[in-house]
Amino acid sequence: MKTQRVIVFLPAYNEEETIAEVIKKIPRNINPFVEVKVLVIDDGSTDRTVEVSKRAGADFIYQFERNMGLGAAVRKGIEESLLLQADISVMIDADNEYPANQIPELLEPIFLGEADYVMGSRFLGKIQGMKLHRRLGNYAFTLLQSILLQKWIYDGQSGMRAFSKQTMEHAEIIHDYNYAQVLTLNLVRKGFRVKEIPINYQVRTKGQSFIKFKAYMSSVLPAIYKEMSRPAKKVRIEKEAHVMQEFVTKY
Repeated sequence: MKTQRVIVFLPAYNEEETIAEVIKKIPRNINPFVEVKVLVIDDGSTDRTVEVSKRAGADFIYQFERNMGLGAAVRKGIEESLLLQADISVMIDADNEYPANQIPELLEPIFLGEADYVMGSRFLGKIQGMKLHRRLGNYAFTLLQSILLQKWIYDGQSGMRAFSKQTMEHAEIIHDYNYAQVLTLNLVRKGFRVKEIPINYQVRTKGQSFIKFKAYMSSVLPAIYKEMSRPAKKVRIEKEAHVMQEFVTKY
């Protein structure tokens, strides 16, 4: 039985206060035939993010010389995961808001051949501490995604996602500032199967968010328009599912 390699990558910008806890929570022993490695994409941090990540057990670290933006960091995380020969990659924010211990639940639909792209949904699960204006903003952008895709999405801004190998190979993030909306629009329009699973979310207690409302609106809305203006190129989805199904049912 071929071991399946999972690369869990964390985009990080000045997250020295939280990233070690996230890394330590990532399950390493999911199954004897699943190898889990941790990759940190340091987005030009000016604090001790890289040093703390190494001490916490990160297997690989990629550093940008300067801050490039969350979209650029996620794009690089997917690219590096492929270079590291990942069969599946998982993205999780480094701010400790998302439950790293639920990564096996995120992987399961891909292992079972039920999905190519899985998102952890805060709105299907439990949310602690999210302010009303952030909740309303999430609802509004998620509704916009659902209308554009003609497919119901519950949490379009989730910072916890899993990708099959073929999904990684075809994923396109067309701007550097952010990735959340355009990545889902890109993959679903190409024909990849998306699934959401409920997760438990708690707003960060350390550090601060670098997403600002004005910058978010002025960057993300044009990117959504640009993505939707491009022709949708359907991908011929290769049948990896039967291999994964065999893998799952044998343990």
